[in-house]
Amino acid sequence: MSNPIAELKTALSATINQSFGATTTPADITLQRTRDEFTGDWTYVVFPLLRMSRKKPEETAQILGEALQAAYPAVDGFEVVKGFLNLTMKHQWHADMLHTIIEDKQYGAKEVSSSSPLVMVEYSSPNTNKPLHLGHVRNNLLGFSIARILTETGNKVVKTNIVNDRGIHICKSMLAWQKWGNGETPESSGKKGDHLVGDYYVLFDKHFKAEVKELEAQGYSKEQAEQRSPLMQEAREMLRKWESGDKEVRTLWHMMNQWVYDGFDATYKRLGVNFDKIYYESDTYLIGKEEVLRGLKKGILQQHDDGSIWYDLTSKGMDEKLLIRADGTTVYMTQDVGTAKMRYQDFPIDKMVYVVGNEQEYHFKVLSQLLDELGFSFGKSLYHFSYGMVELPDGKMKSREGTVVDADDLMEEMVSRAKEIALEAGRAKDFPEDEVNEIAEKVGLGALKYFILKVDPRKNMVFNPKESIDFNGNTASFIQYAYARICSLLERAEASDQQINWLQTDFNESERKLILTLAAYPDAVSDAANAYNPAAIANWVYDLVKQYNSFYHDYSVLREENDTLRAARLALSAAVADTIKRAMYLLGIDMPKRM
Repeated sequence: MSNPIAELKTALSATINQSFGATTTPADITLQRTRDEFTGDWTYVVFPLLRMSRKKPEETAQILGEALQAAYPAVDGFEVVKGFLNLTMKHQWHADMLHTIIEDKQYGAKEVSSSSPLVMVEYSSPNTNKPLHLGHVRNNLLGFSIARILTETGNKVVKTNIVNDRGIHICKSMLAWQKWGNGETPESSGKKGDHLVGDYYVLFDKHFKAEVKELEAQGYSKEQAEQRSPLMQEAREMLRKWESGDKEVRTLWHMMNQWVYDGFDATYKRLGVNFDKIYYESDTYLIGKEEVLRGLKKGILQQHDDGSIWYDLTSKGMDEKLLIRADGTTVYMTQDVGTAKMRYQDFPIDKMVYVVGNEQEYHFKVLSQLLDELGFSFGKSLYHFSYGMVELPDGKMKSREGTVVDADDLMEEMVSRAKEIALEAGRAKDFPEDEVNEIAEKVGLGALKYFILKVDPRKNMVFNPKESIDFNGNTASFIQYAYARICSLLERAEASDQQINWLQTDFNESERKLILTLAAYPDAVSDAANAYNPAAIANWVYDLVKQYNSFYHDYSVLREENDTLRAARLALSAAVADTIKRAMYLLGIDMPKRM
């Protein structure tokens, strides 16, 4: 069916071409919601037309407004404010717009086709020496939401995860379990496997620090003490054995990694995120090593006297980057080169997006340069989606010291808190127990996700569990409650209300504003995709809910005596509920139908 916004853009484009001899297309037209202090529904900025009109902004806007109103009957009037043309649409236009939104169940979504660009989004990237923590939660939520937003805007998306399953940090957990584990397993301990392995990572650090302290007391510097630590030397030897394929070390590695994978899977499932393809550093690091050695032969890289291999970027205003250590073991950069090569062999990627914290900005700058110099055409096109750190009100987290905020514990706390609040308020007193638990899951995890995603990703943030569940603020709970109220409203409506033809309704100002906000949903999604910013969706849907609540407060819906008007308001409410659900889906948030 026809789309009133598309028709308006087509008419505006044709009028510009006829009035000023331009060659614009509807795709070139950008409309903005008219600000509340001015009269109008849509605003078009005429400044780009001045070089063609050769007239002042006000005169250009006036000519365009008169010509458009004459050519497109849906325009009821216009107002010129400097270089801004504010258009007021007729009542029928608003009714047609609402009808379009209701009829098009995928309104605002672009179709994904075989010719759509393929975007690969990498997120999570955990180490198999510890469970996922709050920092991982922000990473996973951002990556998963970006993937959904990119799909909504017509991209084919492959969600990937690179698991850092080898290296010195993994050996630390393995060595600690070997020394002090006494055969403990997830089954015998009753712990999730990732938690159990994380405990041994913390235990290693405890014994390592004790050794360093003892060596410092003997007169060694801290750096010397860390190098001489017997425990650290054993961990390095274990890494060398792993890389040489030692059977005993590899068997231990497989066992403990599987414990962690099982734990990760449970965490991902509850968090509501998933992946299309998982890569493992143990599979990609040798490919990266081959590429580094190839780069050494080509003279792109340099080898030091101790045998280590480096990438010298001093001529580009950066420093030297280690790629292979003197003992032949590799670093993260080497693995990333191998992973990138493998991915582009597996998929015809048009865009590669790495969701990684801003402390790694330099790393990805180097990676882009290195891939380019190694001859990979995709090197310069990789995109590092850099986001800020997340902390709790009482400060930063340190995984080696066991002071991290565990993702599983955090989710459980949020769900428990949601259930407690609901029961205290008497909201769910008549609900069956299983429904109470289901609602608590959606509300608790929704609060966690929304609180994190509503913040500009580039900014550091403080996650406050208490503030995240608030039925009166900019929270998921506020939005979910409004959605549940609309669902209840629609359930209580008479079936006959749905049969009334409301398409000739003269909507009031509050209703028109709601329709215009709904009409702008595609632009909100497009803006979020272009900026890789889920916060744009979160804050847009919050504004929509505030508008609806204001409308609901001021006007009757079910009690409206005019049958046609009641049917129109129910249709408008249904469109708002559907759009809320679709927007929150892009954030990975489930919506309960009652609360």
